[in-house]
Amino acid sequence: MTRAVQDLPKAHLHLHFTGSMRIGTVRDLAETHGIRLPDALVSGWPPKLARATDERGWFRFQRLYDAARSCVRGEADMRRIVREAAQDDAAEGSRWLEIQVDPTSYAPFVGGITPALEIVLDEARAVSTEGGTGVGVVVAASRMRHPLEARTLARLAAHHAGEEAGTVVGFGLSNDERRGLVAEFAPAFDIARRAGLALVPHGGELLGAQSVMETLEHLDPDRIGHGVRCVEDPQVLDAVAEAGVTLEVCPGSNVALGVYADPADVPLRRIVESGVPVALGADDPLLFGSRLAAQYAAARDLGFDDKGLARLARGSLEGSRMPPRLRKAALADVDAWLEKPAATPAAPA
Repeated sequence: MTRAVQDLPKAHLHLHFTGSMRIGTVRDLAETHGIRLPDALVSGWPPKLARATDERGWFRFQRLYDAARSCVRGEADMRRIVREAAQDDAAEGSRWLEIQVDPTSYAPFVGGITPALEIVLDEARAVSTEGGTGVGVVVAASRMRHPLEARTLARLAAHHAGEEAGTVVGFGLSNDERRGLVAEFAPAFDIARRAGLALVPHGGELLGAQSVMETLEHLDPDRIGHGVRCVEDPQVLDAVAEAGVTLEVCPGSNVALGVYADPADVPLRRIVESGVPVALGADDPLLFGSRLAAQYAAARDLGFDDKGLARLARGSLEGSRMPPRLRKAALADVDAWLEKPAATPAAPA
């Protein structure tokens, strides 16, 4: 007696540009550009990943990610990724997508980081006007690069900041949490803050609760990508709740990367019961094999009933930078979803 998670209005706040690709798209682009893909992206999909909490496991994950990213060789490829991500989200009930991109990765093929970002924004604007899912963009700096590069990206993000689809709505920090010092990226986040952007760094997946606390202290974020390991220290969990920071929890990612051995171990219920706002995300469906609706299905397996799923959907909408008029309509539709009769299980044959 449940309602379809695909019909539940929601926002998707944790989806990486390269990682959003369909496996068929990666294979198609590889063939077009004459690129040989690793076997894990050819015949063994979704790949069986090693524990990313181990240095070697993270290296293997990053190698696959880089192989997929190397297939993106120009404007047409980039536009295709944005459009397909929006289409896939719309099919799963997402009213608003904040897709995260580091334009540095694609700059060599389109003439620099500015045109790379502008291509993504232009396609986000175009696909959003067609109905379905509105697409905002999060510009993400990498922990693997110098903090000065993060400032450059923050200034670029600030230049394109806005409150509608097809604009930059947030600034993030991604890649291996074990690299770089969070405090050194604070000046970049100050630039983004002054531009009114949502501050959405990663933290607390590969590293424990201390990573979450450092992120809170040095970056004063609006949301934290992952953040699930804050539960390892009750004081940190309380600090997240008190700050009102939304956690972008990605159950499929947590299990695929070996942060938790089993879906039942993901501490989603404890986080929610502690009063922390949560937005479920798919992170990198290309490598984890599951998209947004599957994260809500995973929450249902953790004991969330339809009211609980609706609460998660509201958390995603309220934690987003969705235009207020669209958020209001989506929240009303969440209530309408709950008011519909639950599906009746089919009678046994």
